[in-house]
Amino acid sequence: MSKVKKKVKVIKIDLDKCNGCRACELICSAFHATPKYSSNNPARSRIRLIFEPLKDVYLPVYAGEYAAAECMGRDKYLIDGKEYDECDFCRASCPSRELFKEPDSGLPLKCDMCEDDPPQKEPLCVQWCINDALTYEEREEEVEEEVKLEDVETGLESMVDKYGLQKVVDTVARMSKKG
Repeated sequence: MSKVKKKVKVIKIDLDKCNGCRACELICSAFHATPKYSSNNPARSRIRLIFEPLKDVYLPVYAGEYAAAECMGRDKYLIDGKEYDECDFCRASCPSRELFKEPDSGLPLKCDMCEDDPPQKEPLCVQWCINDALTYEEREEEVEEEVKLEDVETGLESMVDKYGLQKVVDTVARMSKKG
């Protein structure tokens, strides 16, 4: 495989600057409402503020990739004398927790960096953060070129994961006889 340049977009989080105002959650949920800006439901937000009252810390976490299986990581981290679970820093939507799932359908949510219509020059959560706890960064990295799956391949891959290869093959064979 060849190397290609890919634009990487990141929201950097400065934990020391976050005061827990939740403006990031509010604007994100409003931007992703249907129709746009018609409501605000923090459960639909692609960024969530995790508050640890006993540790007196606010931790903004934005949604990452969907993880089909629960991870095995249950490590603890000690930061400035405070203990955190590994899940506190995890951005994945996974079966072991309700975080980053659409409240009505249960479908996983992922941060799209507000590239919807109209596209924003930087994510709205960054624009609305009054304490500059969130900052946006773009950089180019050289990565291995990915083979992009077609929509049909992605659907078939999903069905094979759910039903098994043989059942999908049998179904396609049966359908082709009807055609």
